[in-house]
Amino acid sequence: MARLRAALGEAEAALQRLVDARVTVTEVLAEPSCVVAEPRSAVAGSVVPHRAEGREASVLAPDYERIVSVLESEAGREGVRCQQLAVALGLEAVPAKVEGLRSKAKRLVERGWARQVRPGVFTALAAPAG
Repeated sequence: MARLRAALGEAEAALQRLVDARVTVTEVLAEPSCVVAEPRSAVAGSVVPHRAEGREASVLAPDYERIVSVLESEAGREGVRCQQLAVALGLEAVPAKVEGLRSKAKRLVERGWARQVRPGVFTALAAPAG
């Protein structure tokens, strides 16, 4: 009988911790979201943010920022294949590098930083000002 009471007490304590945790999570989710400052400079491997009004390419990780700069250049206006992009970035045009760039270019398209004009051909979202 004593072991059952001890086990029941432990189970009730565990249940109470779960109830308390649920209340805490509910309170946190109900609070208004705070404004998070934009990162001053992105680091390699960071998440690509969605493009928003007034957001510059400088918020992107260095690799992505370089890709956008090539796409915005004169060479990128008509569209650039990933193999050409690799050469423009000073990389070897080997399949591993090209596929990595293709993945990054597609991520930039998904987030609104670039567009895919036809399969495998990318360009800047809009011509840069000036």
